[in-house]
Amino acid sequence: MKPLLAIRKENEDLEKQVNKLNKISVQITPLKIVLTILLFGTIFQLQAQDRIPFDQAKKYILADVKVNGKISYNQQTVVTFSGLEKGQEITVPGEEISNAIKKLGKLGLFSDIDFYVTKTEGDSIWMDLDIVELPKLSEVKFQGVKKSKTEGLIKDNGLTKGKIVNENLITTTKNYIENKYKKDGFYSTKVFITTIPDTTEGNQVKMLVNIDKGDKLKISKITFEGNEKFSDAKLRKAMKNTKQINPIRIFKASKFIKDKYNEDLTTIIDKYKEKGYRDARVVKDSVFLNAKKTKLAINVKVEEGDKYHFGNIKFLGNSVYSDQLLSRVLGIKKGDVYNGVLLQKRIADKTKPDADDITNLYQNNGYLFSNINAVEVKTANDTIDFEIRVTEGPIAYFNNITVVGNDKTNDRVIYRELRTQPGQKYSKEDLVRTIREIGQLGFFDPEAIDPKFKNVDPAAGTVDIEYNVVEKGSSQIELQGGYGGGGFIGTLGLSFNNFSARNMFKKEAYKPLPMGDGQKVALRLQASSYFQTYSLSFSEPWLGGKKPIQFSSSISHSKQFLYTGSASSVDKSKSFNITSLSVGIAKRLTIPDDYFVFSSSVSFQYYDLHNYNTGLFTFGDGASRNLAYTVGLSRNNKGVNPIFPTSGSEFSISAKFTLPYSLFNGVDYGNLENQESYKLKYATDAGYTIAANSIGELPAPGDYLKETTTGSKIYEKAYTYTEATADRSKVDQEKFKWLEYYKIKFKADWYTKLAGGQSKALVLRTLAEFGYLGAYNSGRGLVPFERFYLGGDGLANFSLDGREVIQLRGYPNQSLSSTDGGTVYNKFSMELRYPLTLKAAASIYALTFVEAGASYDTFKEYNPFVLQRSAGFGIRIFMPAFGLLGIDFAHGFDAVPGLTEKNGWETHFIIGQQF
Repeated sequence: MKPLLAIRKENEDLEKQVNKLNKISVQITPLKIVLTILLFGTIFQLQAQDRIPFDQAKKYILADVKVNGKISYNQQTVVTFSGLEKGQEITVPGEEISNAIKKLGKLGLFSDIDFYVTKTEGDSIWMDLDIVELPKLSEVKFQGVKKSKTEGLIKDNGLTKGKIVNENLITTTKNYIENKYKKDGFYSTKVFITTIPDTTEGNQVKMLVNIDKGDKLKISKITFEGNEKFSDAKLRKAMKNTKQINPIRIFKASKFIKDKYNEDLTTIIDKYKEKGYRDARVVKDSVFLNAKKTKLAINVKVEEGDKYHFGNIKFLGNSVYSDQLLSRVLGIKKGDVYNGVLLQKRIADKTKPDADDITNLYQNNGYLFSNINAVEVKTANDTIDFEIRVTEGPIAYFNNITVVGNDKTNDRVIYRELRTQPGQKYSKEDLVRTIREIGQLGFFDPEAIDPKFKNVDPAAGTVDIEYNVVEKGSSQIELQGGYGGGGFIGTLGLSFNNFSARNMFKKEAYKPLPMGDGQKVALRLQASSYFQTYSLSFSEPWLGGKKPIQFSSSISHSKQFLYTGSASSVDKSKSFNITSLSVGIAKRLTIPDDYFVFSSSVSFQYYDLHNYNTGLFTFGDGASRNLAYTVGLSRNNKGVNPIFPTSGSEFSISAKFTLPYSLFNGVDYGNLENQESYKLKYATDAGYTIAANSIGELPAPGDYLKETTTGSKIYEKAYTYTEATADRSKVDQEKFKWLEYYKIKFKADWYTKLAGGQSKALVLRTLAEFGYLGAYNSGRGLVPFERFYLGGDGLANFSLDGREVIQLRGYPNQSLSSTDGGTVYNKFSMELRYPLTLKAAASIYALTFVEAGASYDTFKEYNPFVLQRSAGFGIRIFMPAFGLLGIDFAHGFDAVPGLTEKNGWETHFIIGQQF
């Protein structure tokens, strides 16, 4: 008995047709059988000794199908997949067998599929199905690449154990790897894939992937022909992705990628169109190896054409907006040099979803179905007349608004941020703003937010929007340990950024903690041999759940023992304690726009000193109290991704005030020293001298200074320096019993995309900061707390006196301020950022920066043009579980105050700072 396939092989004409069919799919090797069945008229005329003759197509009842071959599937399962059933009426030859082969072939599990007729009795027929199951992958090995790269290649191509190995898998793997390395500049990459049976397993094979990357081919030269209006250099600059070798260029490597190269040919023409050359075109281009075959060279021949100007521009079909308004938005006048790129952007700028163009003018007012086209209607000499044809269409309204993908975050947390509501007039501006608000929550991957338009119905004027989100980890853990300040320092920080306080008492909500309501809870513990600090904070972004009013609160306690240089010298009988409380409210405004936020808070700090005498404080025993009110106004319209914004800005100004106690407490702070002890004047007098290794003496009130015959100073009545210090401490304790001050701060932060798209954008960040600490009463003076300390990585370094540490890289920490801290500072910074990856698991970007700043003890010393300058480079890594990590290498060009030589290079580790 021979299979039907054997019969067909004897016909040469049929063989040719089978070869054609084989090109249709790589999934089925014996597709010739399909042709065998379809061309039954010829096949069944052939007879053989052991064949069953069929003179013509005949109907049968399928009695049974027996599956032969080594397979891992149940026989009945295979028959079911084929679509054949016992008792089914089939035609032999006919479509039923052909369809069964097709169905089995589409599964991609078998390499050979052969049907045999084994027996017929009356109108019943018995058949055999011989199949060969495709092998599965047991192991894959790579040659020609580093071992560290193989894991990514395996993952990207799905080369996991048990994967079905067919021609499609081999071809797609080969193409993927070759294209991947070609994008990296290995233009001649070749990939060879072989499979061998795995003798230790059943129907399995081992795969060997041999990668020959070849040499990395860079572009040695890009030349142009036919260009008279633009130089070669300007045309090369217009090519954004295809660059010739330049050793001083950092962010763009010289490599040839065919798709990007074709895009750059278009940008060359756009360059001409921007300057009026509407008819410019690329006549010919060639990419070839140089003589040594080590680099590529590119030659582009252009035809520039004539220069054109805009003529009359007429609007047709517009009834909603006047010609005058549309002309203002278009911004193009008769006589302007023709600019085809600008014309298209003013009609519909595809590079900016929120651009100020005519299409968005309509779509922001409900006209989702509007269509605007610019049509050339007349060309005379060098002038082109245009008609801007507007099809307004009906007004559209949002119908159903849904969100999918939020497994942890409660729907209401997202829905309250949506600017698109059912029944509301369609607005593209509101759609873009909603994407930003969802991204700014910090609970979702901002790069993956995708609003899908569903059920768009122009007749009904409705559209459904489905926001697709991908959740990322929103909680962070900080666990550190190390040696610093003479001893071991341990830190434990927990931040839950999507907490749910209302579910705290529901056992089933702990997975492992109640989450999903958008609240934030942070706990931080830090300790060493000489200090301890504990803090707890909580914030609710929608107090009451109906309006965007943020409530925040925090409590902390710190305890520091006197430390003199080593862990063994900590004196726990001498301590400095701080207890802090704060409560704040922040409200989103609607005027001037809803990017503004007004905030206010009340804070209280209690500073308690026990025998704690250092140079920082002027009294060692006593307490100070700091009751302050802070008011602030900020505007934040940064882009969708809070980790790597590519556009927008953030401005903030705040003022912190205490009560003016000196106005009503009856203390004359100008004469406080004289009232308490006239002797204190001499404790700091420049004429006071102390004998070597002895305690000097100072006069009491009424005493007078005498000089001996040898010129030494003596006093008739004296008291010791220790007594003078005690009196000074008493005065300062009275001065700072309740702190009295005001503090003004301003910060401006801009983000400008210079090149690229969202995921590969080169972004310029520009920053300016200013701070001032003042006193109401000059007699009382400035407080020793709340001061500014400039320089270094910007981390607080365990300081417990309420100071604000300002980052200025390239200098040691807090080295650009005096020992007591500055009362005025300013800082300016420019930073170029480029993302390496913006995936949800980890966002990484590189940066380079220049910055300058200075700190001043008094406002009289303030000079914004005398600054300490620095420059450097670094990298930032944001992982949802650990927050922001980074390292900077910075060079300080100026000397630290008190020194004469420039500071030079500093390395800064950035941990936990925000963006």
